[in-house]
Amino acid sequence: MKKFLAICGFVIAFLVLTVPSTMAQCAMCRGSVESSMGNGRNNVGVGLNTGIVYLFLMPYILVAVIGYMWYRSSKKNQQERQFVTARVQQALHHK
Repeated sequence: MKKFLAICGFVIAFLVLTVPSTMAQCAMCRGSVESSMGNGRNNVGVGLNTGIVYLFLMPYILVAVIGYMWYRSSKKNQQERQFVTARVQQALHHK
């Protein structure tokens, strides 16, 4: 599992560091930005890009948090099973 997490971390770091800009726009947003830039306002495009990137990242962050919680829970359950197994073997050896 540690190897899998290390590989995932490496891939994420690689993608973040190699992508020069993560700005994105849909066709409707682009039209809105172009019309607002024609009027002399540039801050609309920056806000739209930030919102799009925010909406893009939220599902991935949610999946990562759920995956971490699942991993932590399964690790705790595994430790409890090992403890119970050790206690049962210890009790059987004392008889």
